[in-house]
Amino acid sequence: MNAAAILSYSTSFALIALSLGLLLTVLRILRGPTLPDRVLSLDMLVAIAIGLIAVLAIKSGFNLYIDIAIALGLVGFLATVAFARFILARGLSPEKDKGRGSTLPTAQKAKRGKLVHRNRKGAR
Repeated sequence: MNAAAILSYSTSFALIALSLGLLLTVLRILRGPTLPDRVLSLDMLVAIAIGLIAVLAIKSGFNLYIDIAIALGLVGFLATVAFARFILARGLSPEKDKGRGSTLPTAQKAKRGKLVHRNRKGAR
């Protein structure tokens, strides 16, 4: 078995594995259940797309694909940051998110809506 055959089998396997990952990521985007889950899945989708483009660049020998993958990486990063800022500005809470996937600890949920001041000794 020569190097060209190994490279051909490897790129074919990588394309199949990345395609399967792409399919599972799209299913995760559709299922959710929360907005942060979908944003994380979109970020993963961009990473898988970059991998697919890189494998296609290796398989075809066309080096311009690498530049496209780098540009997609930059755009994907900016999109993820924008989505994260949107989620923070939206202020996901258990009431707005219908209680699914709440990340607030129990102590913070109990104090929610109450203004708690403590002096230096810890008394209220």
